[in-house]
Amino acid sequence: MAAAASMTATSLTLALLPPQGLRGSTRSLPSTKPQRWFSRKAGSNWVTAKFELKPPPYPMNALEPHMSQETFTYHWGKHHRAYVDNLNKQIVGTELEGLSLEEIIIVSYNKGDILPAFNNAAQAWNHEFFWESMKPGGGGKPSGDLLDLIERDFGSFERFIEEFKSAAATQFGSGWAWLAYKANRLNVDNAVNPWPSEKDKKLVVVKSPNAVNPLIWDYFPLLTIDVWEHAYYLDFQNRRPDYISIFMEKLVSWEAVSARLEKAKAQVAEREMEEERRKKEEEEEDDEDVEMYVDSNTDDSEAE
Repeated sequence: MAAAASMTATSLTLALLPPQGLRGSTRSLPSTKPQRWFSRKAGSNWVTAKFELKPPPYPMNALEPHMSQETFTYHWGKHHRAYVDNLNKQIVGTELEGLSLEEIIIVSYNKGDILPAFNNAAQAWNHEFFWESMKPGGGGKPSGDLLDLIERDFGSFERFIEEFKSAAATQFGSGWAWLAYKANRLNVDNAVNPWPSEKDKKLVVVKSPNAVNPLIWDYFPLLTIDVWEHAYYLDFQNRRPDYISIFMEKLVSWEAVSARLEKAKAQVAEREMEEERRKKEEEEEDDEDVEMYVDSNTDDSEAE
């Protein structure tokens, strides 16, 4: 029965993963991988893995006066910690245990029919990504390829700032606003997207409710701002637009965003090469099948 249960769990996991795999996942980025520790039960071969709360990449007071140490301490030490702790409790002994955080997000999103682990998994991922989207002395303007793409896809850097601020300010209730690299054609959750052309590859601004993030659309997240009230209420009370402006002008790490863009483009190029190899292998297999069929007919005619 144990073996049967294991097979069922594996089948469920594979069934819920999108057929194209985690093409939109940023799991290869070190900055988005929560630390994990492993333990072995005495006298058994059963190994468990747990996600750990990763410290932010700067001291708790490093973003002052724009984000207070009090806000950061509560936000990271209470809210983020709770998401990680609750996720570990939810996945232990389930088919989700042992998967990467990105895989848990995709599987538990379940094409919109959200499973219990999704909110904690996505919020754990979102918050770590958020901390690493900021730096002391941030803000300003990006450069290089990132700036070129922003100007191409939004018309100007100023237009992008307006669109990002608007998305963050108008997200009703709790949620997030994102800059993402879109490398597919369809905006369908967990869909098998038609292979993109170059014109399909572009930067987009999106907003998402609650814990939802762009991974479930097969997008590559580049930048995010948390607009849950606990992210800003101690410092800004109900003045969300002021918080958003300070974030963009004083806190954004454009270096982190640029690095994410380069890795996203590399991942897209890699998966396109894999797709080309797959197509070539299928064509070669089809040619072999045709040749075998012709040879078979030839043998039959000779036998007659």
